[in-house]
Amino acid sequence: MFMQGNILSAWHPARSGTLPLELAARHAVEMTTGSANAAFCLNTEELKIELDLLVQEHQILPMLHTQGCLPVLDGDRITAVAVENKDGRGAICARMFVDATGDGDIAVRAGVPYLERDRVQPPTTCAKIRHFLQAGMRFADLYREHHAEFGLVPDSGWDAPVPGVPDVHMVAQMHVFGVNVAHAEQLTRAEMEGRRQIRGIMDMLRKYGPKGNDITLVQLASAIGIRETRVVEAAHCLTEEEVLHGVRFPDAIANGSYRVDVHAPEGGGFLFKYLDGRTLLVDGNGHKEGRWREPTPENPTFYQVPYRCLVHPTRPNLLCAGRMIQADRGAFGAVRVMVNTNQMGEAAGTAAVLALRGSGSVAQVDPGVLRRTLADGGSIML
Repeated sequence: MFMQGNILSAWHPARSGTLPLELAARHAVEMTTGSANAAFCLNTEELKIELDLLVQEHQILPMLHTQGCLPVLDGDRITAVAVENKDGRGAICARMFVDATGDGDIAVRAGVPYLERDRVQPPTTCAKIRHFLQAGMRFADLYREHHAEFGLVPDSGWDAPVPGVPDVHMVAQMHVFGVNVAHAEQLTRAEMEGRRQIRGIMDMLRKYGPKGNDITLVQLASAIGIRETRVVEAAHCLTEEEVLHGVRFPDAIANGSYRVDVHAPEGGGFLFKYLDGRTLLVDGNGHKEGRWREPTPENPTFYQVPYRCLVHPTRPNLLCAGRMIQADRGAFGAVRVMVNTNQMGEAAGTAAVLALRGSGSVAQVDPGVLRRTLADGGSIML
């Protein structure tokens, strides 16, 4: 897994150093400097253990394998969320709620308006494959020539080495087109189709790849990788223009440097737009460079996400954090990734505490106080 762009939010581990340093001690991270596309490449198996330790050290009560089912409303406020887990059905009661489901499940069921774009960025099933890059082989060429034989459609993606595991690559070379996995039937269909695609890739490599280098499917992702489903309405809609021009906001709670990255809804490929005006189109025919604007003497190096993107005025005790925040298609392609959503989650949790100490409304949290509180906790506020 890549953490792309610069990490601008503190992890606050109780042990030594930052999370990347903890992983480096276990040979589970590779750091890249001077790249516009990646800063850290992680071994996600080690990352899972590290995140568990962070939760435990901060005395957070986790409830794994627990599904939020339905919010309970009293007027315009959420008073509880019904949940289902191995203990049966119950409810979590609270004064403040943060919807970090990615799909806005709680917000939508609480009646917050939302949008489902007609052409969402398609999901991808990832896999770890040993000897994926075999000597003398270009996967893109092999796929372009033989994909139809294995029931696969024109597509293109990417892959990356797994730190600490020689000869193993994380492969994200395909998309499942024509689905919105916020819906149960489409999610099921996408999960099964994604696994079928990986089988097709494996069969193709075994038949047409170089001989004498055994290719092995090491691991399938436990769930399909989702890029986009719903966009939950908020007090502000972040725009591509604001992202690409690095517009500053007085209520900024996150700083991102990940490029605009929009995956085509069919046919494969993705378009990158960088803050310095460059574009890069990646598809089955290769890479094509271009520009979305002419060069300028100075360029922004980051963009910001305002607190207003997390707040809807009709639900005073609900915040939304993650890849369902309100943004247009281009801005969404930039802010939907892990480094950015990590910062949103930290800001939402902090804002919820400030709202409890104040009026009880997340919309009335003072952005200046929120930013100072985040800074005091180690987050970088610019």
